[in-house]
Amino acid sequence: MRQIVLDTETTGLDPKQGHRIIEIGCVEIDNRRLTGRNFHCYLNPDRDIDEAAIEVHGLTRQFLSDKPRFKEIEEEFLEFVTGTELIIHNAPFDIGFLDSELTLSSSNQSMNSVCTVLDTLVLAREKHPGQRNNLDALCKRYGVDNTQRDLHGALLDAEILADVYLVMTSGQSSLALREESSEAAVNFSKSRKLDPARTPPRVIRATAEELRAHEARLDEIDTKCDERSLWRRVGGSQN
Repeated sequence: MRQIVLDTETTGLDPKQGHRIIEIGCVEIDNRRLTGRNFHCYLNPDRDIDEAAIEVHGLTRQFLSDKPRFKEIEEEFLEFVTGTELIIHNAPFDIGFLDSELTLSSSNQSMNSVCTVLDTLVLAREKHPGQRNNLDALCKRYGVDNTQRDLHGALLDAEILADVYLVMTSGQSSLALREESSEAAVNFSKSRKLDPARTPPRVIRATAEELRAHEARLDEIDTKCDERSLWRRVGGSQN
């Protein structure tokens, strides 16, 4: 199955107010593998960019002044995404802008007419209700490296989202790995025999000084927390 992870950067928040796309980034996944094929372009919006938007992505009108307009890359872009499933975080935002650009270019196309869409924000909210599910939070939750993300960038964010999506939807693969690991552990335990005459393990007990230092540390935790330390609450200490 061919999927395209997509992200855009824009001049503002609402295409109905005349805001435009200024960057498109796409990353290809085929049968749950990153292929290395990408689509990326900056676009000249022919308008000013909101200061709040520049603070997010760092793209200025001067930088974009010599870049192509959407209609110049439309055919290549549609060829790259047609017939695929688009994977987008907060899909209505990006799809709304893309449909607006297609309308402005006098195209009879809409994104939903050429591909299907999977919204990873909806997916994340289903898996983690009541938690933060923006891209940075998902990176932290799934251990995806986003240290290069000082500013938003369409291609970089698409690459990061691709990693997040593959981890977030890898439950069956993870289960298979766990089952294989469990089976290997069972086979290992069945084949391994311990020498009944082996030397018993050595037990090293804490010294009185170490116990006092441990209790002092627990006292410190108790004074800084609303509840007692977990160690003491589960009966690990007599104090």
